Parts: sequence; C-alpha cells; structure tokens
Amino acid sequence: MDRLPEDWSRALAVVAHPDDLEYGASAAVARWTAMGKDIRYLLATRGEAGIDSMAPEQAGPLRSAEQIAAAAAVGVSVVEFLDHPDGLVVNGIDLRRDLAAAIRRHQPEVIIGSNFRDRWGDSGPWNHVDHRELGRALPDAVRDAANRWLFTDVGEPWSGVNWIAFASSQMSTHGVDVTDHIEEGVASLYCHRTYIESLGDPTFDPDSFLRTSCQQVGETLGVDFGVAFELIPM
Repeated sequence: MDRLPEDWSRALAVVAHPDDLEYGASAAVARWTAMGKDIRYLLATRGEAGIDSMAPEQAGPLRSAEQIAAAAAVGVSVVEFLDHPDGLVVNGIDLRRDLAAAIRRHQPEVIIGSNFRDRWGDSGPWNHVDHRELGRALPDAVRDAANRWLFTDVGEPWSGVNWIAFASSQMSTHGVDVTDHIEEGVASLYCHRTYIESLGDPTFDPDSFLRTSCQQVGETLGVDFGVAFELIPM
C-alpha cells in the first residue's frame, strides 16, 4: 500500500452522516490539522433518521452537535450541513449542485470521502444507500464545479481538486500513518456517544474498535496504526 500524498494544504471532507468520518478517517484528519493543513467538513444530512428511539426533530440537532464536537476533537472548526433528508439522499442534479457550490466555496485541493462501494468489505453487509449515492455523486460534482457553464448561479468555477480519497473502502490503495494521532481519533468517535448507545450493542467499545481496525492497516504500512483510503485521481 502506497502512502497517501501529503503535498497539499486544503481539503474538504464530504460524507453523508454525523459519525461517518469518525470510524478511522478522523485520526488522519488529526494528523493533517497538526501539520497545519486546512480541513473542513461537509455533511449531506444531519443523521436525523438514524436513532430509532428518537424523533428526527430531536435526533437531527443532537447528532449535529455531536459531529461539531467530533470535528473539534481533531482540530476542525468548519462544519457545514446540506440538510438533504437522512436515508433519502439521491445522486441527482440537486445534490450535485449543492456539492459543486460547496467545492467552489471552499476551494479544496483534495476531497476526503467514505466508502461508496455496494458492500463493507468483500463479504460484509450492504452499504447504506446515502453512502452509495453521495460517494458516486462526488466525482461528478468535482467536474461540475470546474465547468463554468454548469450551475452558473453558485459561484465561480474551481478546478483545483486533484483527487478524492475514500476511507473504509475494500479497494483501498493508499494509507496514512496515524500512530501519533490515534488518541484524537478515539476521542472524536466518543463524541457520538448518544448515537453509539442507541445502536444497542453494550459490547461496542470505541477505543478497542478503532485501535484494532487502525492496527490492521498499520501492519500493511509498517507502523503501529494507520488509516486506508481508496484514492481516485480527478
């Protein structure tokens, strides 16, 4: 596995739900913010339909607050929400417009995403529809953002995105050494305590989970802890 390039200064992390970044990618974000890189978060939804025991009008604000706290734990202060409906994200013109507008507004050199493949791993469960729809919209939105003749009402074109790196993909190509930042990654996952508790698994331990998964990646990189990404050039 190659090391993920780090010759850039500004990134936009784009995911579907609060907590999507915290199952590994946020440890890499902690490394990058410590290096002085400008990382910002963009979420398609507020995760309002993600807690069965809590009405959306309660869950949305709570999960948004947990995400803002999780971002702060790894040095990120800019967190935006597109307010697409949780569970009903559609890879279509409206989503592409919102993504292109955000890309033009933030002008990232790289974009960080999450697994958009159909499954988690080669034999794992079916991936969430919002992850699949958003992930597949991202490359098109990057091109849309660069095309001055598309979405002319949402900012000047931006063609500076070099690649997208999708975390948690079974087709990962690159890795990041997060040995010195695993603690921040764990802290960011703990920020989603209400959501984690709602899943009803009393055996789930964020610290153990994240250290185990990052240790497995670290072995392929020759370090203690690592995070893997599928890098797609643009």
